[in-house]
Amino acid sequence: MIDIKSLTREDLERILFKKGFPKFSPIQIFTWVYRKRVEDFSKMTDLSKKLRKYLSENFYFSRLELKERKISLDTTEKFLFKLKDNSLIETVLIPEEKRKTLCISTQVGCKYKCKFCVSGLGGFKRNLEVAEIINQFLEVGDLISPKKITNIVFMGIGEPLDNFENLIKAIKIFMDNKGIYLGKRKICISTVGITPKIKELIKLSLGVKLSLSLHSAILEKRTKIIPVNKKYPLPEVLTALGEFVKKEKFPVTFEYILIRGFNSSKEDAQELASLSKKIKCKINLIPYNPSPHFNWQPPSEQEVENFKEILKKEGVFFTLRRPRGKDIEAGCGQLRARFL
Repeated sequence: MIDIKSLTREDLERILFKKGFPKFSPIQIFTWVYRKRVEDFSKMTDLSKKLRKYLSENFYFSRLELKERKISLDTTEKFLFKLKDNSLIETVLIPEEKRKTLCISTQVGCKYKCKFCVSGLGGFKRNLEVAEIINQFLEVGDLISPKKITNIVFMGIGEPLDNFENLIKAIKIFMDNKGIYLGKRKICISTVGITPKIKELIKLSLGVKLSLSLHSAILEKRTKIIPVNKKYPLPEVLTALGEFVKKEKFPVTFEYILIRGFNSSKEDAQELASLSKKIKCKINLIPYNPSPHFNWQPPSEQEVENFKEILKKEGVFFTLRRPRGKDIEAGCGQLRARFL
């Protein structure tokens, strides 16, 4: 049997067309599943009895099992989900005044082992299936209803571009105007810089946002905390990002975690400012979230102010993101699904 939530509407059209069902049937099914949130084919009353029978015999609805839900003092929420093979993933909801952003995982574990992120400490187990990506949105959406998720960021556990095929299918389902229908600019992919996959993404012209885990504009320092920088050097990644900006006509975002005494100096700020002038971008500065697994420390307030002042003098557009969900280990670099 096929998981119905693993299919794009085009996938469903091809399957049903071969069986002689009406061309509009997938639109009806997507409306039931993603808008009316009905997961019982027998209750999809505007479908023919023949189609309902066929669907029931050939398709099923997967779910995620909620194991834990934590709410931070700052209202950030973290959800621990159990998968069918007993693997665990975490998903984070970040509520703000005008939007609610869901941070979605794409893998069980991570193979890239960035030296500030706990997600890779247990190694890489597997890619998430399309439905497992989609179900994070649906499960959290059901839990917070009638409130709505307005944005999604692929910044949870795993490297999204390392699960490229399933990521793209999930994005197409998220953007489908007969289903969930998230706007393309409401979706952001975060990557450590997998150059070949960035180039593949450019060819697809999806219109989604792209964010790079930069964390240092100095090559040697970036390699120290992001080992994959050896395989895909920053200059090569920046060239691909430049092509992305040119194609999409939209800036990329550089995520920059500020770590005390490592990447928070005057030289670091100047190098970042210099890099930012080579490509249309915006910068998110994020004070490091401490972890017992690493020796790094958050920057002092003075370090942050000094860094900001240099960027301001250089005319760099940036945002200082205050850590969210630290008390429930839901901040940047803290997701691990370590329980059970």
